[in-house]
Formats: sequence, structure tokens, C-alpha cells
Amino acid sequence: MAELTVSSKNPAGAKVDALVVGTHTTSDGVAIVGGDLPRPVVAALEGLAPALGITGAADEVRKVPAGPELKADVLVLVGLGARRADGTFSAESLRRASGAALRALAGTSSVAVALPVEDEAELGAVAEGALLGAYAFARYRTGEATAASRPPATVEILAGSSRSAAAKAAVERAKVVAAAVNATRDLVNAAPNDLFPAAFADVAKQAVKDSGAKGLKVTVLDDKALAAGGYGGLVGVGQGSARGPRLVKVAYAPSRPAAKVALVGKGITFDSGGISIKPAKGMEAMKSDMAGAAAVLQTVVAAARLGLPVAVTGWLCLAENMPSGTAQRPSDVITIRGGKTVEVLNTDAEGRLVMADGLVAAVEEKPDVVLDVATLTGAQMVALGNRVSAVMGADDVRAEVVASADAAGEQFWPMPLPEELGASLKSKVADLANIGDRFGGMLVAGLFLQEFVGETPWAHLDIAGPAFNEGSAHGYTPVGGTGVAVRTLLGLVEGRAQR
Repeated sequence: MAELTVSSKNPAGAKVDALVVGTHTTSDGVAIVGGDLPRPVVAALEGLAPALGITGAADEVRKVPAGPELKADVLVLVGLGARRADGTFSAESLRRASGAALRALAGTSSVAVALPVEDEAELGAVAEGALLGAYAFARYRTGEATAASRPPATVEILAGSSRSAAAKAAVERAKVVAAAVNATRDLVNAAPNDLFPAAFADVAKQAVKDSGAKGLKVTVLDDKALAAGGYGGLVGVGQGSARGPRLVKVAYAPSRPAAKVALVGKGITFDSGGISIKPAKGMEAMKSDMAGAAAVLQTVVAAARLGLPVAVTGWLCLAENMPSGTAQRPSDVITIRGGKTVEVLNTDAEGRLVMADGLVAAVEEKPDVVLDVATLTGAQMVALGNRVSAVMGADDVRAEVVASADAAGEQFWPMPLPEELGASLKSKVADLANIGDRFGGMLVAGLFLQEFVGETPWAHLDIAGPAFNEGSAHGYTPVGGTGVAVRTLLGLVEGRAQR
């Protein structure tokens, strides 16, 4: 991750490869904001904006020569969109602009960011966006092309209000959050021949060790322990692979916690569909089917690094869903931990089976609230597209997730769990079937998971589309793993600490 510092120096004197300032749309055209640049420079840029194609729209990035009046080599103009009614820009606008600029500056070494920052929250947003935008996944790249895609090594945020304790805390939080999101992206982008269940468990152990945080502990259940513990979902899904399943518990236990939160993450390290095999094109992005578990792992680590007074336990439900002579078959009946039986009618509806085991294990510890996060259904993308995640569950918990997402700059949309759809999950031979009505499939999957939480306050986050960006990069979001849900989950934990 880039090295980030904050200072109050004058932007005109910043000796860097690139200086970033903001642009925004006005009734008269385009205005330059955020950098205390010489007035002639500002006037010239605003006058040339139409000819340069500068509109000030969100995510717009334009590079121009800095000129002799600035110490930087290149001046980067990044769009903030229109001001709000009160004359300010939202934290998310600043976060996106900072991220878009840094993403466009791959191949440079040093960057100074001078966006309009009025308080600590805005400073934190700019810092967070910069670190999220300065991301590249180069694990498998070789040769000189790597240098051209390498993100800037140093980022300096230029802001007048940078010396207060609150400002320093906001920047430190931004560093922890960005590290968690970027680590989640790395896991999602990893090739499935490298990140199989046992390897993921090792990553979790190493992440806890590297964090240096107190109160963190990892427990791993392997194939034999899962079978002995009655984890039929994980065993059934994982039995088709030569690389067996794992259930990883990552627990952060501060002294005298104000609350107790459980997080359950789907960790299908590769999803072929099993015997109900996917078409070839449907498998191309299925290394990302463990994005929920990655988000849960990094959220717990981030909570510990921040020293939050909330006990947070993450359950990583890890398996590889493969077709073979030992794979589970359509019409198999499995027993989930706790005793409920499930008729497996479609082996490609496997995520809910491993999540059921994880939910039961989480609920057994009597948390105040349990949230599960999963790339669970293609129906989520049909309903909400590739940038908006869904949240279902108890009304109050669902609202809490949406509020946390709004504050974090992530998009989660509240969805219902209609009781009448639950009838389609009835099985002729078992307590439940693992699939029901195709229409409303996202909601049916939520209703299935609801069967395993009892009376515990709960919400289910379906991030199937937003977890992996197969389109173009935008704002601070790269192509590939996005790290979605980490900021929302962490914000919710922080909110619980303040209750």
C-alpha cells in the first residue's frame, strides 16, 4: 500500500510528480477547487476547460502540464460533480475523486492531493479514497509492464486542518480501512490453485499474526473435525474436491466489550457448480466466490487493529465446489450442524449450505447480532445490477446495515423476505430443499438462511455482483476484486461500540 502522509504545505510548492486538485460544475461552467493555486493559473485553467474537455463531472480525470508557477511536474484535475445545496461536497464525492485520481496515476512515484477539506471526516475520506485508488494486483505479472501499472509509492494529502488529534485519528483509521479493503481485494484476485480452503486458513492465521493486534485468535476445523462436529453443509459441498473444506473462526475479544457481533462469510474458493455444473463462461469469475469470507476476515482484523470495544467473531465457511466421483449428487440429503436436514436438489446452490453451518455455529455463541455476507445468488445481479448489494433480515438490523453502508460510501438496498416464498423450499423427504422458486431467487436464498438463525437478530448481505468488477474501473474501484462490504461491516461494528 502507498505511504500516506498529511501536511499543511502550500500546493503550489509541492515538489511531486503529480499534484491533484478538484474541479466541479457550476452554472457558469467549471471551477477549480481545493488547491491554493496562483490566481492566474486558476483563471487560465477555468478559461480553457471547454477546450480541454473538462466538465467537472464525477470520476473525470484530466492531466495537464503544471507550468512554471507550480513545483509539480503534472497537474491533475479530478471531477467532484456539483456542490450540494449547502455548498459542500459529500464525503463519498471526495473519496471517489481522490481514488479516481490516484488510479489514473499508475506509473508515477509521488503524488500530492489538494482537494477541498473542511473537517476531519472529509480528510479521512480523501485519505481513504487515495489509498483505495492506489491499488494494483501484480502477484502474477512479470516483466517491465509491471512498472507502468505500479501505483504511486507516496501520497501526501495537503490540508490545513491536519495537526489535530481528531485529524490524525481520521487518517489512521483510513489507513486501517484501506489496508483491510485492499487485502480483501488481494484474496479475491488470487488464483484458485493458490487459494484453496487450507491455504485460505493459513492466510487467516498469517493475517492475525501480521496485524500485531491484541485479543485475536484463530481456530481451524479440518475435514475430520467438521465431520465429527456435524457440519454437513461444509462436508457435503467440499467432498467433491481433493482439497477438503475448512471452517475458520477468527475471534477478536477485547476486555469488557460493549457488544458481541458475529460475522459469517461464504468462502467457496472455486465454484464449478459441482455435479450441476456451470457453463464454461459461468465459471470465469468463480474464483471470487469467497469474497464474503475475505471481507469477514479483514473486518475482524481491522476491528482489532482499531482497538474497538466490541467482540467480533468471524466464521469463514471454506470449501471448493468440484464435480468428481465423490461429489454430492442432486437428491442427496445432508444434515446441517444442529440437526436440520436438507435435500440437495441443485449442487450449484452450495453457498447456502456452507453458510447454514456457519450461521448455526455463530448463533451457538449467543451474539447480540449476526450478519452473513456472501456472493450468494445470480438473482442479486438480476435485481440490483453489479454495483448495488442487497440486504435482507430483521427490519432493525437491515436498517442498521443500510445506514452503515450509506456512511461508508457503499450501496446496499433493503430487500424483503416474503413469507409465501418460503413454501417453495419444502422438501418431500427432508426438512428443507436447497432451492425453491426461481423467481425471487435472491429472496428465497435469504429465507433458507433465515431457518438457521433462530431468534438471533440477523441480516444477510448478498454481494454477488459488486464483489467482483468485470467491467471498467471507476472511482476508487479497480477491475477484479473490489473489497465490498468491509467498510459497511466495520462501520456497523463501530456503531455498536457507541450504543
